[in-house]
Amino acid sequence: MAGTIQALVPGGEADPGPPLGPELGPTPVDVQSVVSEINDQTEAFDGTEVPVTVDYEDDGSFEIEVGVPPTAALVKDELDFETGSGAPDDEFVADMSAEQLKTVAEQKLPDLLAYDVRNAAKEVAGTCVSLGVTIEGEDARTFNQRLADGEFEGVFAEAEPAA
Repeated sequence: MAGTIQALVPGGEADPGPPLGPELGPTPVDVQSVVSEINDQTEAFDGTEVPVTVDYEDDGSFEIEVGVPPTAALVKDELDFETGSGAPDDEFVADMSAEQLKTVAEQKLPDLLAYDVRNAAKEVAGTCVSLGVTIEGEDARTFNQRLADGEFEGVFAEAEPAA
């Protein structure tokens, strides 16, 4: 009966209700112990939806793996807004600085195919396009081109390649 459960939970705020409780209930694990461990491991994400995987064994033992939140959730969290634009090409909901972009890129880097923070920032900027978020006051696609052209080296210069 050993198995795996995957769920998106609010960082540091998981509870025994859905989505975890109904999935964990029929398993041999102590639900409250799992929830407590998840909250301990995700408290740094403070309410942001975080993917977690719970691997459990027949003897009730379990291991928890915490993933990185979706890029859109990290951007929304960094800029403090709830919903992206319904018309992202015409209506913008927030503006992100290059420093904020770097912060989100650093958080997301382990989950991306990018080999450094600068390239991760380009991927995060792509999500900004979909959300209706400008970067440094301009369309994220324009910012990406400027980044590719070598601008913003001061912000991304110290970015080391991922190990």
